[in-house]
Amino acid sequence: MGVRRRSRRLAAIITVAGLAFGAAACGPGSDSAGSGDPNTLEVWTRSNPDPAATYERVFAAFTKKTGIKIDYQPVINFDQQLQSRASTKDLPDVMINDTALMGSYQSQGLLEPVDPAAIEGHEQITDKTWASTVGIDGEHYGIPYSRQAQTLMIRTDWLKKLGLRAPTTWAEMIGVAKAFAERDPDGDGKKDTYGMVVPGSAQNGYAAWWGASFLWSGGAKIIEPEGRGYRPAMDSAAAVRTVTWMKDKLFCGDNGVIQPGAISAVTGTATNFQDGNAGMYLTGPYNIATYDATPGKDTYEVVPFPAGPAGSTVLADGENVYFGARTGKTGQEQALAAFLISPEGQKLAMTGENQPVVRIPVNATLDAAQVRDDPRWSVVQKAYEDASEQFPNAPDFAPIKQDTADALNAVFTYCGSDVGSSLKELNDTLAGDLKDQDLLK
Repeated sequence: MGVRRRSRRLAAIITVAGLAFGAAACGPGSDSAGSGDPNTLEVWTRSNPDPAATYERVFAAFTKKTGIKIDYQPVINFDQQLQSRASTKDLPDVMINDTALMGSYQSQGLLEPVDPAAIEGHEQITDKTWASTVGIDGEHYGIPYSRQAQTLMIRTDWLKKLGLRAPTTWAEMIGVAKAFAERDPDGDGKKDTYGMVVPGSAQNGYAAWWGASFLWSGGAKIIEPEGRGYRPAMDSAAAVRTVTWMKDKLFCGDNGVIQPGAISAVTGTATNFQDGNAGMYLTGPYNIATYDATPGKDTYEVVPFPAGPAGSTVLADGENVYFGARTGKTGQEQALAAFLISPEGQKLAMTGENQPVVRIPVNATLDAAQVRDDPRWSVVQKAYEDASEQFPNAPDFAPIKQDTADALNAVFTYCGSDVGSSLKELNDTLAGDLKDQDLLK
């Protein structure tokens, strides 16, 4: 297993090196059909049609205010298309995409460094949020745009029927999950409900994405900074204890606390909360609008993630604004970034008929609950501000997340597996990932 993972990582490094060579050649003189006009910015987002409509409204307001035109392209297969454009030395002017991708993009030479002081309104973004845009070399490579943190969605109608309350500890959470699975909370006389939804697949790193909040709340880390690099940390006693707890209490018990097929479920197929047969889901706030429709706004609430042995620390992520390493449109790019982080731009992106593209505002003068007139968003904002952690943004975290997901998924699949030895093997693999990036300390 370790050899196969290392081979995959080395192949990825070769690909990255080729892209970096192509991207580094981008500069004055490179051009695209959409951005030949010096007063037009080609802007990409990874968006389906509904959120793309929100972006259209935001960009139209920017153009009306500044006269700078936007050639907007919502791209679903974002990374594939971006690599294709990098190979032709023709990158978009501006990209809005996940914070966790910054390290990968920066290592490929796809991004221009950013001076926060050059962005009007930069002081309205907290130091914590700005810190998530700092690369290995200490330079900023993005402007924060939207943030979010995981919280627990829970069926309050089920709690009321069973005489229970929302859990505040892991032990209480397991107790509630068992009750949801065993005590017929939907009242149909059948044993057809489950305690918790889990996207436990290794595909696209989901097991690590979902499991990170458990690891951190259990006192474990995946990798830790050391000097100017990192060291793997998944062989710690805290990691072994936490993963053992997850395996025994969630995946390998006989109490039905998670949905069938959780081990192969991704977020697109883990729909049991929405379908009405599971009572809890640790997930992001983007699901609030969906769940307000089904199972219904009056059936559930948003609560903080219950505390583990080390407290409650949940995964936070979001989107940054990135400047492509290409032509000299710095002034126009900075103007767009300033509008996107302004109270006006943030409010436009948080409201309207279509799916919002800003969840928790990065502008510290705004309150998500007040903007949306919805107190549930204060739970999400408080989780982000007081009890969250992001995947390390400076390294290319994609291979680290994927290898962690592979290992966790294997442990949860084979209930007789030895957690300690499995995590020791994972730690060796993570050391290889870091070594491939010259970051192992």
